[in-house]
Amino acid sequence: MIDLAPGILLIADPFLKDPNFMRTVVFMCEHKEEGSFGLVLNRKYENTLDELISDLSGYKIPLYYGGPVQMDTIHFLHQYPEKISGAIELLNGIHWGGDFSDVIQMIKTNQLDYNKIRFYIGYSGWSDGQLQNEMNEKTWLTTKATRKIIFHPDHKQIWKDSLKQLGGDYEMMINFPIDPQLN
Repeated sequence: MIDLAPGILLIADPFLKDPNFMRTVVFMCEHKEEGSFGLVLNRKYENTLDELISDLSGYKIPLYYGGPVQMDTIHFLHQYPEKISGAIELLNGIHWGGDFSDVIQMIKTNQLDYNKIRFYIGYSGWSDGQLQNEMNEKTWLTTKATRKIIFHPDHKQIWKDSLKQLGGDYEMMINFPIDPQLN
C-alpha cells in the first residue's frame, strides 16, 4: 500500500456498498492531519457544465460527480498551468483548480482540449482520522495516479483499469460481483 498523499488514487474495494463510492476511483488532491479532499474520477454527472453555469450557455461540456460534499461547488483537474493562473500542481503536469474566469475565457475562445481538463461537481471529503479508519478497514486500495487514469477517455473503465494497474491478484477483482452472496 502507498501512503496517503496528493496524487494517490483510492480504488474502492469491490465489495464496498456505500452508494457514494461503490466501484469508484478517487484522486487525492489534499491529505492533511485535519482531513482529506479528493475527486471521484469515474462517475459522470447527469448535467453538463453549461446547465449549471449560465455564462457557458451552449457549451455541452461533461461534468463528473466529485463526491457527496458541497454539491454547489465546481472543481477541475487540468493540464494547463501556463494558461490557468493559481492552479496547484498535484502530479507532474496535472493541476487542480485555478482562476475559473481563465477557464471560461478559454472555453469561449475554443482554446481547451477536453481530453486535458475535467470538471467535477462536489468533492469527497474526510475529517481527521476518518480516511485512515477506512484504510484500516481495507475499504480502499491505493496506487499512484497517472494522467492516463485521470483523463481516461471512458469513465466507465477507470475502476477496472486502476485495478489492472495494480496487477497480480488485483486484476481478478475486476470481475468480482458487487455482492458475493449473489454468486
